[in-house]
Amino acid sequence: MSVIDRPKANTGSSDMSVSGAADEAFAKDVLAGLSKPQKELPCRWFYDRRGSELFEQITDLPEYYPTRTEAEILNACVDELREIVGPGVALVEYGAGAAVKTRILLDALDTPAFYAPIDISAEFLQAVAANLAQDYPAIKMRPIVGNFLSEVEVPGDLLTAGRRLGFFPGSTIGNLSDHEITSFLTRARRQLGDDGMLVVGADLRKSPDILIPAYDDAAGVTADFNKNLLVRINRELDGGFDLEQFRHQAVWNDVDSRIEMHLVSERSQSVDVLGRSFDFAAGETIHTENSRKFSILALQALADTCGWRALRSWEDPSKLFSVLLFG
Repeated sequence: MSVIDRPKANTGSSDMSVSGAADEAFAKDVLAGLSKPQKELPCRWFYDRRGSELFEQITDLPEYYPTRTEAEILNACVDELREIVGPGVALVEYGAGAAVKTRILLDALDTPAFYAPIDISAEFLQAVAANLAQDYPAIKMRPIVGNFLSEVEVPGDLLTAGRRLGFFPGSTIGNLSDHEITSFLTRARRQLGDDGMLVVGADLRKSPDILIPAYDDAAGVTADFNKNLLVRINRELDGGFDLEQFRHQAVWNDVDSRIEMHLVSERSQSVDVLGRSFDFAAGETIHTENSRKFSILALQALADTCGWRALRSWEDPSKLFSVLLFG
């Protein structure tokens, strides 16, 4: 029977203290972000339970090509990946979400020993691990509650695996700055070990005619996902955001090669959060997310500075997306 551990924080402390620390970090990030000249909110706070559910809906939208394209690439390359990686691996997934694409690897890898998903949403993570445990009873589940952009404690028994394989799908790497990418890759090198490997999904540069609809869908699901941040602030931080007075916006920034998501104030207004008042001019925005688009060579060069060697890369026929293997 598969074993599911209780979620672990990066300090190994109790669930209650994990929740308290997360609440404090959320409050700190929101107050600091709304105080900046360009107001911003870190995209990691999208993923409360409702946000995670909305994102899974986004991945099924006809405009949103990344999820299905990455899955197609993984299905095409997974046999080759299995031969390279070898048997008995511990699979460590950074920012696991619903772990839909994880099943492709768990089905194809040679007798994986452990699966350790890392995610900031404790309730969602535990539910995902429980569902996977039913379908993969021979694989030990080690869910880790934490932010993969900071130090997390990788369970010690993963050291007994033949090799640790990191999995960072969904072009989540595109949400990060160069500094955040190098910090993450350096930590992953240390966590996964000298003989560890890392699979990264990365979205590639392409026409804004394809990109913008993917982040501003006709059904308005991405708008709901973006505005759920305000719902969360209202609920958890005694916020006073009127959702009808903010609209979702997705724009292409060609200079920085990224899609930007914003929440635009429809009028001049003031909003209270935790007893502090924040003024908005009409048309002023809160910058909520960046989604960078890469060239394969540039990303491989960046990984090389963090101790990773490019082993393989795979693309779809239209060159929309790439899956890269580092060792």
